[in-house]
Amino acid sequence: MTPILNLLRNLHTKLFRTHGATIPAEAVYHPMTRVLSCISSSISFSPGTPCPVVNDEDTERALREAARLLVGDQQVVVFPTETVYGLGAVATNESAVSRIFSTKGRPPDNPLIVHVSSLDMLYALLSPGYTLSRTYKALIDNFWPGALTLLFPRDPERIPSIVSAGQPTVAIRMPSHPIARALIAISNAPLAAPSANSSGKPSPTKAEHVERDLDGKIELILDGGACGVGLESTVVDGLHPDGNIRVLRPGGVTVEAIERVLQEQACYGGVPRVLVHRRDFSDVSLEQAPTTPGMKYRHYSPSVPVTLLLTQSKPPLGDASLSPSAYLDALLREDERSSPPKLGLLVADDSSLMELTSYTGVVWHHYSLGSIRNPAEVAHRLFDGLLTLEREGVERILIEEISEDQEGLAVMNRVRKAASETRWIAIDGAT
Repeated sequence: MTPILNLLRNLHTKLFRTHGATIPAEAVYHPMTRVLSCISSSISFSPGTPCPVVNDEDTERALREAARLLVGDQQVVVFPTETVYGLGAVATNESAVSRIFSTKGRPPDNPLIVHVSSLDMLYALLSPGYTLSRTYKALIDNFWPGALTLLFPRDPERIPSIVSAGQPTVAIRMPSHPIARALIAISNAPLAAPSANSSGKPSPTKAEHVERDLDGKIELILDGGACGVGLESTVVDGLHPDGNIRVLRPGGVTVEAIERVLQEQACYGGVPRVLVHRRDFSDVSLEQAPTTPGMKYRHYSPSVPVTLLLTQSKPPLGDASLSPSAYLDALLREDERSSPPKLGLLVADDSSLMELTSYTGVVWHHYSLGSIRNPAEVAHRLFDGLLTLEREGVERILIEEISEDQEGLAVMNRVRKAASETRWIAIDGAT
């Protein structure tokens, strides 16, 4: 091992000891990461039956090989979910889970989400006699399997503390992606799985994203094509005595959809409020010791700077908005050079900022986010856009804000964390 790798390993070990966490197993180098294709449509589940039916031999072999690595070898495996690709390990095995942290370079105080394939598997993780609240029942009935994560009290006899970063709660969801759910069922074990990327980078939504980032650090990737949602799950905390719902991380299930479900169950009592972190409430202690991923550390950042262009928000007192061309003039003056810069433009096709592409003196790389009027499409394309522009060698990525409703709330949550700076831009003379 080289002196630099030794130094990095020692620093990572020291970080875990500082936080009182289990030191992760050393990451294993794999000379060749295998990628096995799986056909989602070949997998089906019968109601009330936890075991899947797989009608494609290659897909079944791939799933069983992944299950062997997970359960038999205590290794990590990458698999697709409807949100993003996950880096999974058996959640009840402390040593296996520790490999997630060493593979990603993940801080030990950043909790993981546990994935289950059935309600029976959920109950097997919870303390005996635990009863779901009426609100949780409604959310599970409407959004499971799916992109909704719920916080539950953690039973230390069933889930090791490394999964929850020592917190008394654990985040659990049931993915709807056939490959993810089938892998969990065939393994007959819950899987702890954050996004399958180096810590801090954009989450992968295609197998090729994972392969470029983690090649040699993992043995197996199950390739199920592009993820349907494209952003991580929504994380909900419904454990507070006031009965209200706290959205700790917006994601694939919108706040509006959650509110609609809670309204529909109003005939059984009062309607819980849905409070969104940093929009409706703040909690400094929670941000310092998070109960779910995505709350404390900077995330979703490619290796090049990302600038968020605010075209809807008003600048703070004393600051002024610039026209798109004035902003670009200022940007180019800051970086004097002999050759035209390569800039990435990550905006919707119907964005007013598309006028920037006519600006001379710049080599433009545009990645379309679809239509501003379709926030679900923007969400689906966001991470792929960041990773594609990074791969194309741009020197900076410019991305425009969108309205924070429906999936736009989750989009802006990710964009604000990815951006290293923000600038206010006036469209059509607005200030």
